[in-house]
Amino acid sequence: MHEGTPLLELTGATVRFGAEVALDGVDFRLFSGEVHSLMGENGAGKSTLIKAITGALPMDAGVLRLDGETVQFGTPHDAQTAGVRTVYQEIDLLPNVSVAENIVLGREPRRFGLIDWRRTRELACTVLGELGLDIDPASKLGVHSLAVQQLVAIGRAISTDVKVLVLDEPTSSLDFDEVSELFRVIRDLKLRGVAILFVSHFLDQVYEVCDRVTVLRDGRLIGEYLTREVLRIDLVQAMLGRSAAALHTRARADFGDDATEPYLSARGVTVNPGIEDADVDLREGEVFGVAGLLGAGRTELARAITGIDRLDAGIIRISGTRQSPRGPHDAISLGVVYSSENRRTEGIVDGLSVRENVTLALQAERGMLRRIPSWRQQELAASWIEALDIRPPDMDRPAGTLSGGNQQKVLLARLLALSPRVLVLDEPTRGIDVGAKVEIQNLVGDLADNGLSVMFISAELEEVLRVGNRVAIVRDGCIVDTVPAEQLTVDSLLALVARPGDADG
Repeated sequence: MHEGTPLLELTGATVRFGAEVALDGVDFRLFSGEVHSLMGENGAGKSTLIKAITGALPMDAGVLRLDGETVQFGTPHDAQTAGVRTVYQEIDLLPNVSVAENIVLGREPRRFGLIDWRRTRELACTVLGELGLDIDPASKLGVHSLAVQQLVAIGRAISTDVKVLVLDEPTSSLDFDEVSELFRVIRDLKLRGVAILFVSHFLDQVYEVCDRVTVLRDGRLIGEYLTREVLRIDLVQAMLGRSAAALHTRARADFGDDATEPYLSARGVTVNPGIEDADVDLREGEVFGVAGLLGAGRTELARAITGIDRLDAGIIRISGTRQSPRGPHDAISLGVVYSSENRRTEGIVDGLSVRENVTLALQAERGMLRRIPSWRQQELAASWIEALDIRPPDMDRPAGTLSGGNQQKVLLARLLALSPRVLVLDEPTRGIDVGAKVEIQNLVGDLADNGLSVMFISAELEEVLRVGNRVAIVRDGCIVDTVPAEQLTVDSLLALVARPGDADG
């Protein structure tokens, strides 16, 4: 497909962390005007390769070339100066300043030594227009949704003279229309000759927008493929090192309307703005799926049930008693726990060890004056590492250095250590690979089989159907229907969640 010299080429890239080899002699090439996907399971070496390319991590061996010239990026700033920009899955902008300031951060236009605010707004408006974003550039970034913040981060990257654009899970917080808009921007950048490295776990998106795919496994290069020439089943097998047929999820039990009395029952739950007059029943041993577009009210429903957001109306009964949680601590004491979709900001504490992360909530419940003894912390961490197959099985390793799938397992271990009766999971598989995703799904099924009530929220409709016994359809802040999963297909569920609101007629 391409001839001549790659725009960016990495040869023999090797990165070690002590005795662990994160990259083992990997070759990678990226041509102008192409979209190239980097794929592999969590822990395969994708993030390490990106960091080696962008100056965030030194290589122990290997050569990096840009425009045919050997380069060494000592810092990400060096890479950015050379035209290599990265947009990470976890947004690294400043929520307390304006959209415009975030777009020009570090390269603000100046006039007479001061920031030229008029020029700043003009530049921001141009970038936002290219992205199809109709928002006020003077508004604070933090008031906008994660999806908008993700697009602003991409806008910041493309507002410079970019040669290589690295997009790390750029669509994980975007809905269907926003993904389409992003792909339009990507295609425009291709026409400008920008080389785009696209990291995603959504196979449909990879096949839609990418020209080539490079697969890593266990820090080694497995192969480079033209997307149009590799079958999906072969690509998954290359990533996993085993047949996709070896991945199984549990059989669903029947939880129809005539099933057992719910353990948690919510009636008329309203939190303004976000969710209105919602009814939910969670039964013991059930996985209750929640499906809806971004902004439909999925997260608001979860936060209301778990006491994070105070109810404006409605009641919640737990085990038959009216006990609407007055806050997260109250919810936990009632056996109701919540895992946020924002794994980095509201979940994992990067600098703490796996052991400290696992025991964090339990220690908070006991209070700082009743410290959990070290031997008990180690015992708890070891048992959960084994039970959830957290890899590597090193309880003293900083949790922030684990892959996304293993970070999610650490969060689950933290919550399960509290011995909950209701587990509310908001996007628990966002940004993790197909193998780890099935592990999490099977784990959720095992928990339900052992009597736990699970609310499972996901933007991936296929996943909701695979995991859930029943599915609540959330649209425009309302639960419009709850349907047994076996009565739905992905297409019929998509039609339900995307149907225009009909509350007015």
